[in-house]
Amino acid sequence: MPSQVIQWFPGHMAKTRRLISENLKNVDIIIEILDARIPYSSRNPEIRKLVGDKPTLLLLNKASLADPAANKYWVQHYTDDNTVCILTDCIGGEGMKQLSPAIHEILIEKVERYKNKGMAGRKLRAMVLGVPNVGKSSLINKLCGNKKAKVENRPGVTVDKQWVATNVGIDLLDMPGILWPKFEEKTVGENLAITGAIKDDILDIEEIAMILCGRLRRLYPQMLSERYKLGEMSQYDELSDYDLMLAIGKKRGFLISGGEVHSERTANMLLDEYRAGKIGRVTLDVRRPD
Repeated sequence: MPSQVIQWFPGHMAKTRRLISENLKNVDIIIEILDARIPYSSRNPEIRKLVGDKPTLLLLNKASLADPAANKYWVQHYTDDNTVCILTDCIGGEGMKQLSPAIHEILIEKVERYKNKGMAGRKLRAMVLGVPNVGKSSLINKLCGNKKAKVENRPGVTVDKQWVATNVGIDLLDMPGILWPKFEEKTVGENLAITGAIKDDILDIEEIAMILCGRLRRLYPQMLSERYKLGEMSQYDELSDYDLMLAIGKKRGFLISGGEVHSERTANMLLDEYRAGKIGRVTLDVRRPD
């Protein structure tokens, strides 16, 4: 299959960049949410340029879907003098109790200044940022204790900024998901497509599923074999990633007239099962960034 170049930069992305710049002065801290399955690919370099040295709490969300060993590595990798990184799962609630203490610890000097000025009860304000579909709205709803932000498992649901009061004493400024104009690394665009940060309807689903199949055969062959009852993976060494995907479709009985595999149905199934965590706890970003 021919390789496609994955690019995605609609008009509202440019609008979001402006909103971030205009509202930085109104917040004390940035909460940047990454997808723990692709913690390198889902970290938008544009965000770091826009927010500068503003204190940051980095959340590796969907951590329950990611490889535990990789989770540990990435938390250590991203934690530095200006950034605290913690694991979260906005659906199950993992890490939620750590957010408020972490924010107050990062902003301890500012909190003390407020106290000294007689403003001890002043709420802290955080801007919530991240690429589409990493769980920003789910995080906000979890912290609010009720549904304030619209949640769907697809990118582009939040389309404008909104202030939300939480039940942990922190006001949140929710921003639309933001990608960047050009993916310098092909793998980054592919990983964003695999996890659903880029809308499926602008992509070649079969190619994205084929790429996922290749990632899994190299990184998690046992999980792939067990999920799709493939047996010894060495027997597929001579097959291309696309043909391996078709072999999985055949195992599932996704056949059409003439005994051919229904490739589109197979591709959608693979992506759906990966995104739902049915294949196992998989992290696609395993290398240390340069």
